[in-house]
This record gives sequence, structure tokens and C-alpha cells, in this order.
Amino acid sequence: MTEQHAHRFERGTDGPKVIVVGVDGSDSSLRAAAYAAGLARRQHALLAVVYVQPVLGAPVAETTDEIAEDLVAQIRESAERLKGIFEVRWEFHTFRGDPYNGLVSAADELKADAVVVGASEQAGHRIVGSVAVRLVKAGRWPVTVVP
Repeated sequence: MTEQHAHRFERGTDGPKVIVVGVDGSDSSLRAAAYAAGLARRQHALLAVVYVQPVLGAPVAETTDEIAEDLVAQIRESAERLKGIFEVRWEFHTFRGDPYNGLVSAADELKADAVVVGASEQAGHRIVGSVAVRLVKAGRWPVTVVP
């Protein structure tokens, strides 16, 4: 009797193949993106850069669209400057919602093997819990928090 196993998606078996990094324009998120890019380059992984747009009124939606466009421009500019020296495959994705649920959706949808985020720069998160802490507690991916 031969037992056959259907191919199943496995996280973290040979190192990450997809690394999700959350960016919002803050200094810590940009440091996280730089760290994740280095990791993706060394691991020959896809870097999925994710911006989570808050779901608020129309004027805010226009502002968050501008933030997303600015982030893409910054990433493209950095990638262009490093072309030939530092090659990494990357994609930019925008999700809507609160940062935690947006990153969880992104990581699930993109089948992330690892998630990288910047440390929270907001004082109140020490009490309520930052996105990074919530991702770690979810226990679904290795999470790297970049200061």
C-alpha cells in the first residue's frame, strides 16, 4: 500500500521564498524595508513591499493614495540607484484596513514565509500593543522587528 501526499505549501523549510515588509513612510518602516531587501537578496526571495491604507473618508483616501505613490517612487528610486550592485526581486502591494489585519491579509494572500516590520514609533503602543507584537503573538510567520 503506497501512501501519496498531495503537495502542500510549507513555510520556512528552505529559507524564505516570499518576505513581506510593511511600510508606511515612517523611518522605522523604511529601515525595515532596507533590512528586508538585504534578506531577500541573500535568500533569493521575492520582497513583497506592503502599504496598508486606512479605511477612512474620501479626503483621507486621496491622501493615502498619494502616500502609496510616494512610497513606490522612493522604492523604485532606491532600486534604480543600486541596479547592478544590489539586485532584488520586489513587488509593491496596497491593502486596505488597519495595519495589523492588512499585514495578516497580505502575508496570507502572498503566502509569506517571513514578515518584517519597523518598531512602533508611537508611545501608546506600549500599553495597547504594537502591530509587531500582535504579529509575533499570532505565531503564523517568523517576524523580524527592526528598530
